[in-house]
Amino acid sequence: MDKNQSRWPALDFGEVQHTLETLHQWIQIVGKIRLKTMPWQNHSWHTTLYVSSTGFTTGPIPYKKGMFQIDFDFKEHKLKIHRTNYKSLSLELYSRTVADFYAELFEKLSELEIKVKIHPRPNEMEPAIPFATNTVNKSYDPESGQKIWQSMCTVNKIFHEFRSGFVGKCSPVHLFWGAFDLAVTRFSGRPAPLHPGEMPNMPKDVMQEAYSQEVSSAGFWPGSKDFPVPVFYSYSYPTAPDFKNQKVLPDESFYDDNMGEFFLKYDDVRLSNNPKQMLFDFLETTYKAAANTLNWDRKNLERQL
Repeated sequence: MDKNQSRWPALDFGEVQHTLETLHQWIQIVGKIRLKTMPWQNHSWHTTLYVSSTGFTTGPIPYKKGMFQIDFDFKEHKLKIHRTNYKSLSLELYSRTVADFYAELFEKLSELEIKVKIHPRPNEMEPAIPFATNTVNKSYDPESGQKIWQSMCTVNKIFHEFRSGFVGKCSPVHLFWGAFDLAVTRFSGRPAPLHPGEMPNMPKDVMQEAYSQEVSSAGFWPGSKDFPVPVFYSYSYPTAPDFKNQKVLPDESFYDDNMGEFFLKYDDVRLSNNPKQMLFDFLETTYKAAANTLNWDRKNLERQL
């Protein structure tokens, strides 16, 4: 296998769709547990998951006199739960319903004396079937799970390198479970106009706080049945009228008027001669398109890598 392609696994949406849709429900459950137990952080940063060496993780969550952590492990295909001074417990990842996963996870939390109550429906998706009754999503293919995670691993590394070129306020590189996208967001330091806050099954005030300051945000999204193509995206809020007319690299990138964002297909990156450079070009030029059209103080916000 070509070295680039081994680092950038083929991610055919048709092949991974059912696993992705089930996994999306599972990570929403775990993400909501983190949301309810972590201290609040601006722009909902306390709710996110992170890419780890074995899968996705909540990272350590302060809890009573210690902490706990929940990890998706796509090497052993388990969900692992660790708590300070308690034995670790795990659930098997296999083709099982969301309802079954939800029930067993909360049984394990109870065994570890972790008491948490979450909003029992998914956010940012329709229909929002309650987790406890969702028997629709029930597919898990180990190879598909690994491909989704491995693609996130490679992108995660490049996003971290991109993040280091900015000394202003910047988010962590984190996995938002609402839309299932890995994202990193830069801030100008100035307040933004009130956001309309429109998103399925999402409180308006949450969206408005998330976009309360000017941002340039980029991310990786593995696709959905309505848009079955894994893509990189980049947008700004607010969006200057001339944003879409800026020169953006590579030539394969494009602007979608309906979404108000620049996109670059994952396969265009994966199959290129230099995937890392192509993605870096996209991240840098779309950021500059946002910063220049919004008149950010780039001299004091950036540093040379």
